[in-house]
Order: sequence, then C-alpha cells, then structure tokens
Amino acid sequence: MQPKAQRGTVGFLSQPTRHLFFTGKGGVGKTSLSSAAALALADAGKKVLLVSTDAASNLDEMLGIELRNTATPVPGVPGLSVLNIDPDNAAESYRLRVLAQMAANASDTDRSTVREQLSGACTTEIASFDEFASLLSDPAGGYDHIVFDTAPTGHTLRLLSLPKAWSGFLEGNDRGASCLGPHSGLKMQEVRFKAALDALSDPAQTTVILVTRPDKGAINEAARTAEELHELGLNNQRLAINGVFHASDRSDAVARAIEALGQLAIDEMPLSLRVLPHDSVPLRAFDTVGLPALRALLSTAEQAVAPAPATGVEAAPALSGLDALADALAGAAHGLIMVMGKGGVGKTTVAAALALGLIQRGKTVHLSTTDPAAHLAGTLEGEVAGLHVSRIDPKVETERYIDKIMAAKSPGLSAQERALLLEDLRSPCTEEVAVFHAFSRIVSEARSAFVVLDTAPTGHSLLLMDATGAYHRQMLREFEGRGNTRIVTPLMRLQDADYTRIVLVTLPEVTPVSQAAALQEDLRRAHIEPYAWVINKSVLAAGTHDRLLAARLAGERKQIERIGAGLATRVFTLPWLTSPPIGLAALSALVRAHEGVASAAATSATQTPNASHSTS
Repeated sequence: MQPKAQRGTVGFLSQPTRHLFFTGKGGVGKTSLSSAAALALADAGKKVLLVSTDAASNLDEMLGIELRNTATPVPGVPGLSVLNIDPDNAAESYRLRVLAQMAANASDTDRSTVREQLSGACTTEIASFDEFASLLSDPAGGYDHIVFDTAPTGHTLRLLSLPKAWSGFLEGNDRGASCLGPHSGLKMQEVRFKAALDALSDPAQTTVILVTRPDKGAINEAARTAEELHELGLNNQRLAINGVFHASDRSDAVARAIEALGQLAIDEMPLSLRVLPHDSVPLRAFDTVGLPALRALLSTAEQAVAPAPATGVEAAPALSGLDALADALAGAAHGLIMVMGKGGVGKTTVAAALALGLIQRGKTVHLSTTDPAAHLAGTLEGEVAGLHVSRIDPKVETERYIDKIMAAKSPGLSAQERALLLEDLRSPCTEEVAVFHAFSRIVSEARSAFVVLDTAPTGHSLLLMDATGAYHRQMLREFEGRGNTRIVTPLMRLQDADYTRIVLVTLPEVTPVSQAAALQEDLRRAHIEPYAWVINKSVLAAGTHDRLLAARLAGERKQIERIGAGLATRVFTLPWLTSPPIGLAALSALVRAHEGVASAAATSATQTPNASHSTS
C-alpha cells in the first residue's frame, strides 16, 4: 500500500501514551512537532512536561522561555512545563552526588582527583542519561504526558540504548566500576535503569514518533532508525511526514520539482515504514516560532493550510558559491577542514563536495565523519583517485580501544585481574573515550595532507569538543615542569587557524541560523574561530514565484542578511537544486575549479610540518 496523506488528522494525538518520543534525522522538524504536540495536549486540559535531550535545542526560541534544568511553566499555557536536560548542569549535579558519597575524612587532594576523573564526556553522558532515566522510571511524577524532543538520530539511538547497556553492565557487577573511576552511584541506580528500560519497551507507556520530511535521505534514515529501535525492543512506532508540499502554480519549475521529489520519496518509502501508522503535516507559509505558529502547525483549520497571497520578493543577495570556498581552502598546502552545524542542514553534502573540490585542485584528501548516522559512501556513489573515505565507527573503535588497553595492561596481571579489567572496559562509557581517540588520530593526519571531517550534529559534536578540552587539560598537567618539552594536543590544533578551518553549514531559516550562531559562540569560548558559513538549499537563490514558497522567501532573505550583517566574515551559498546533489558528477559540479585554478593548486609547494611532541 502507498502511504496517503491523512489530511485533517494527527494520529499521534488521538490516543497518546504517557511517553511520546519524537526522533529523526536533524532538520526534519522534531522540535516543531514535539512542541506543537505538547501544546495541543496541554490545551486539551492535560498536565504535560516537554523535555529536550538535545544539547543544541532551540525550544527556548520557539516557546519564548529560558530553558532550565528544572521543569519551568510555559507562560500562557496552563498545564505545560518545559525541561532541558542540559549536559553541563547534569554533569555537575552528578559530580556533587558522587563527591557527597566520599568518606568525611577524604582529603582535598582525593576530592580533586575524583572531580577530575569525572570531568570527561563519559561522565556528561552518564549524568544526562541519569536524568533521562529518572523521568521514565517515575510513573507518579504528576504528569499525564511527557513529550521528548530528542537530539538527531545517531545521538538519540545512543541515548535509548543506554538503559539496556547499563542494565547489562551492572548485572552481576557488585563493584559498580566504570572506565573513568568511582561511579559508585551507578550500582545504586540499577533499579531505576531497569524501570526505564521497561517503560521504553512497554507499548502502553511509550510511543516513538519517527519524524521525516518527504526527502529520500531523511526517509531512509527513518527506516534504519525504525529497525534499530525494534532491535532495542521499542516496537510502538508511528511515522510523521513533515513539510509535505503541493505546488500552487504548475508553471513554476522549482515548485513542481520540489513537489515531485517529495512525492517520489514517499512513493519509494521502505517497507519498514510503510507498515507503520503515519501522519502527514503540510508545509506551512510561516516559521514555527511562537505559540500561535505552533498551535497552527497541527491545526486542520483551512487558514492554517492556505498559502499567503503572492508578494514581490527581491532577488537574492550576490554571494559566492561553493567553488569559491574550495578555491580559498586549496590555497593552503594541507590542513583540517571541519564541517559543522545542526542536523539536516547538509553537512555531508558540503563536506563531500569540498573534498572533491580539493581533489580537482590537485590535493590529496581524507574524507571522514564522526556522525554515527552519516553515510558518505551513499552521497559520493563512487571512487576517485586521491580521495580516501572513512568513518569513525563507534563499535569498531571501541573494540580497537579495548584491545589496545588489554594488550598494554594485561602483562603481569592474574587471570582474575584481567577479567576485572575487561569487565570495566565493557562499560558503555568506553565508547565515548574510543571515539575521541579515533577523532584525535584523524586530526593529526592534517599535518601533511588535507582532512575533511563531516561532523555529527551540533549536540554530539559539542560533547566531542568537551572530551577534547578535558584531554588537553590532562596533558598540560602531565607535562607541566618538563622543561622545554613542547606538546600539541588536538584542542591546540583546532585552535590553530592555520591548521584548522571550521565551516558552519546552515539553512536560511530562523532556527538553523540561530543554532549555527550558538554553535559559533560555543566554539569561540573554546578559542576556536569559524572560518566561513555556507547557506545551503536557498530557494531564494533558485528563483520561484509559487505562492506558498514566496510567502517563505521574505523570511529567507532576512536570515541571509542576518548572517552577512555580523555573524560571518565569509559567506557562501548553495541554491536549492531540482536534482539532489548525489554522486561524483553532481557534487563535482558544485565545486568545479575555474580555468587555471586547478593547475596552479597542483603545483603549489608542500610545507614540511614543524617537529613537535604530538599527543594525538
């Protein structure tokens, strides 16, 4: 059966379970739909808690309220409260609880050591999970419904797998150990973790709403997510197709192409999604910011669906394309190019295109990704000389890390001690440490070649940055007082503007631009300055006169002007394309070198990296 739009009905609100999880590829509208759903339930007289598990959440902008790590009532919406599981606040609270368990006569040095042991990304993950589990395991929390606005798919799958992972790790482990030190509180929370797992697996308590757009990539990722969630025991799933577009002007080639691509993606939907109950939410003429817009998003009223009258829209500002960015990057002999941004903005496309652009200009390139849900091979659809493609696979890197530690520490240990060491290394938090080590290896490769790194969506990347900072501080302490020894940590390489160039990718919409700006501020606090911004999928640059699209173009122009007016010193753009840029030919066309550029780049001198003590 072909999925049909269920216009006028929103099935996930007809008989909602207590827990509603909205998940999916970044940029598909999880925050909009989860906020609209929570608002609708509250308007119906229910007591509702809306929870964000995304470190890069923009719920504050949508609801006009400051997010806190405690439930905060939303003004103007009786019965609705919002809670942000902020990783930093959760980690500090967790550290304080662990320190409180230490003996009263523990020295300041002992306490300082424990605090440092609990300063890494692993502790941040455990702490966030601890708060998440407490919401699932407390049926008497006083709320009729808890609506979860989750981080993009890869990070969410990690979060949802933790109840099973930690329950399995703690079962039979009476020491409560973990890879980073005294997590004695974990054993005490074993009952809570198991209750969380039971709640997630109970279809009477939990529904997972897989959010997608009528886009082949987003739909395929939703299908993969559905299958992985089934493996975790989360079988009560629904599908929500967001932003379904119908052209109002059949003479508009851009509008017709957008509609046709969306319908084709729906027609070719994998079987794992076809069998799910589903809802269709039409593309709106407005940004989903503010209570009136969120209420209208799921409304069946005709005025919420009808496009605004056509209005004249000025042409797009003249901006350079991705080819110009490739020219600028190729001016160096080597270096690290990190492509970052909110999920769903097109980071993988931009990263792959820039890698091919550097190849065109005579460079050797390693293209890799830190995103658990990324599929570079599917974007490239082919091989090219001089380009090495890889991905940081968390499972592979974890096994590699465990093997390395066992080989280094096993000699001299008894069989029982080796078994205990291996047991500790099987802790779920080992994965975060292993991924960081893999990231460090790839960063160091840019000393002699180009490395283009397609990063995970913002929240997950920030956790990786936290791990990088913690490692930097540890190395500085260890090498303190060692005379003229020079160390170069991964953080120092990221801070070096001659070594690393950060490219922020965004869509010309309020939320992605705001999140890119927030990411830029986070990077600047770590003394990392972004090199350039890329505005992807600009319909304004493509040209259209469709009434619904035209109603959105004024907002797009405002965001382009906002970026150019102070957020970025270098701005490049990619227009919305009638054919998705998939495959070597399409990607290469985005970055084709101007005549003479490739030959000049190919003959550029290769610099010899300075000798130093690298901790990567």
